[in-house]
Amino acid sequence: MNWKIGVEIELIAPRGLSRKTLAEAIAQAKGGTVQRFFHPQSEPSKVQGTPIFENLTLGFEVIDRQERTIVRCVDDITLQDDCDRNKPPKAGWYRIVSDDARLLRLVARQANPAAPLAEVLSPIATLFSTQLESGPKGMIRVADETGASIVIAAPLPSERERPCELITPPLEIEHLEHLESLLAIARSLGFTAPTEGATHLHFDATRLCSAPIFSNLVHILLTHGAHLRQLVGTNPRCRRLGNLPGELWQLVQTPEFRNLSWSEARERVSKLKLTKYCDFNLTNFINPIPTKHTFEVRIFPVWLWVQPIVEAAGLIEAILNRAIALAEISSTTSLLSDSGVLKDFINDLPMNQKLRKVWQTRATEVQLL
Repeated sequence: MNWKIGVEIELIAPRGLSRKTLAEAIAQAKGGTVQRFFHPQSEPSKVQGTPIFENLTLGFEVIDRQERTIVRCVDDITLQDDCDRNKPPKAGWYRIVSDDARLLRLVARQANPAAPLAEVLSPIATLFSTQLESGPKGMIRVADETGASIVIAAPLPSERERPCELITPPLEIEHLEHLESLLAIARSLGFTAPTEGATHLHFDATRLCSAPIFSNLVHILLTHGAHLRQLVGTNPRCRRLGNLPGELWQLVQTPEFRNLSWSEARERVSKLKLTKYCDFNLTNFINPIPTKHTFEVRIFPVWLWVQPIVEAAGLIEAILNRAIALAEISSTTSLLSDSGVLKDFINDLPMNQKLRKVWQTRATEVQLL
């Protein structure tokens, strides 16, 4: 592969183990150390008037002797079905919740993730010149001087220590060896694929920052997206997937859009308020995030061995190179792919014959060719 990529693989720990267990095992095998950090997530809320709860959970970063990241092991709120909600919270595990992501970013900067639940919010109470308030079931609350809630820390719900999203740093060389070494440790500990699990691949978006290339990519994804899901075996129980909106194509297929500078094109697309929770996440380079300037593909199932991950990465790399190489895709081309179109599409992708045969064989197996 000739593209910088990051890999996110969702796993579930066997009962009695946790994502911390995996991080510590990787650190031991790699001669590294483990650092705790706060991992931000969003989840739907059942509280009236508060549709989303932002939360911080404990993540574990494995770093090498040069203080470079080897991998991160974090929670994923979408992994629910394998956790027994009747189990009591595990000692030492907690989460921090708020209805305002800005407050949690403040917490992440001020609080110590190594601190226990009873003490972790002390710096926040100090900032607001108030005292920690104890609540039911071990809850700790910080309010301002008017009594308005700022942030709450509470024991982590039952078995939430078991979900583990394995996140690699961007990889440029030795993709296969690095990934396989991580997965081998996970397999040896009994980690498996979660019921709702997925693999996400993040591709460096630098070469995609062009209005005509972006237009070509959107056309390819809208034309072949449904068949690509079948081709790669998307997990039907995976949460937070979905199609790109049709109005995106209406915007990007015009000659006017293709002639825009990238900053102008990005501004136009940003007005559509795209979500990251779809098959192909474009938001990371439309709404730039300094640490994650990527195109994310979210349709892959969990693979516990590295070879299918490398093959999937090769498929998407070929699609991206196709979008870059094309002068233009006609706006009259149908957005509804059929099996014949898919066959031609695979044949036209710039990939080696070995990889092409892999995907042609797969397409035949799922009756797409």
